[in-house]
Amino acid sequence: MLEQITNTAKTYTMRGKPASYIPVLALQSVDQFAACIIDQSGNCFEAGNIEAQFTLQSISKVINFIVACEYHGLQFVLDKVDVEPTGDAFNSIIRLESTAPGKPFNPMINAGAITVASMLPGETVKDRIAYVADFLYRITGHLHQVNEEVYRSEIETTHRNRAIAHYLKANDYLLCDVEESVETYIRLCSLEVSAKDLAKIGLMLAGNGVHPSTNEKFITPKTAKVTKALMTTCGLYNASGKYAASIGIPMKSGVSGGVLCTVADGKVEYLKGKLGIGVFSPGIDDIGNSVAGMKFIEKLSQTYDLSIF
Repeated sequence: MLEQITNTAKTYTMRGKPASYIPVLALQSVDQFAACIIDQSGNCFEAGNIEAQFTLQSISKVINFIVACEYHGLQFVLDKVDVEPTGDAFNSIIRLESTAPGKPFNPMINAGAITVASMLPGETVKDRIAYVADFLYRITGHLHQVNEEVYRSEIETTHRNRAIAHYLKANDYLLCDVEESVETYIRLCSLEVSAKDLAKIGLMLAGNGVHPSTNEKFITPKTAKVTKALMTTCGLYNASGKYAASIGIPMKSGVSGGVLCTVADGKVEYLKGKLGIGVFSPGIDDIGNSVAGMKFIEKLSQTYDLSIF
């Protein structure tokens, strides 16, 4: 059945288009597809090139939120960023202007993510990137580099993010200056990972911050639970409600075509218990979610009854 689900999902790769607003990502070949599922015993399902590298993009928002919460404490972060869904596009500025006192609605939209980026540990942009990359290294077991070509492509066209950051700075939400906040955010969006890396992160979240196999504690259960709640309600841009209803598991997507998923308890053929799922296919829809990736996860959830609802 897993093979059938994979083959069905692959037929959707050409139905999406790579992210055109980031020039380098626009050059990605849309026929790529990779999926990885890891269970609490280390059993692994692999489809496609699960080691193929792509940039985190908005999936970095999950990592950054976790790191900021673990460093400052959850309440400190929530004083600057709320946890409410918006139903708006990820780069929308309208809520900042129309809702007093201009507090970002959640860390999964750009306004919240830029605010969180300004909170990350370190005196410089370089320090902050190194801190987050080291956190990822602890989970995945290998180094993660910024794709400089993607970074340059994004930073040169990130005028809207700068506008958002200036508004946030004017309302005293940023902990560092505008350019440092934006550069930190964009560089972390440009960190490279694989589908297997995403599955490992998902497995850690499934264990509420504790790796199910090694019992190594990465984050507190409180941070893990709030993170998963945000992924469920806000993780798929303004299609989050739709996918909460049809799939019903915590997920976070990125416009490079990656999707991070976590399942607290499930059974998918020979895989059982806590599950981490990572998918990559660069053809995205108009909202920003991988078309083939979401089809794979949808079929997986419906076939094996993985929904938390």
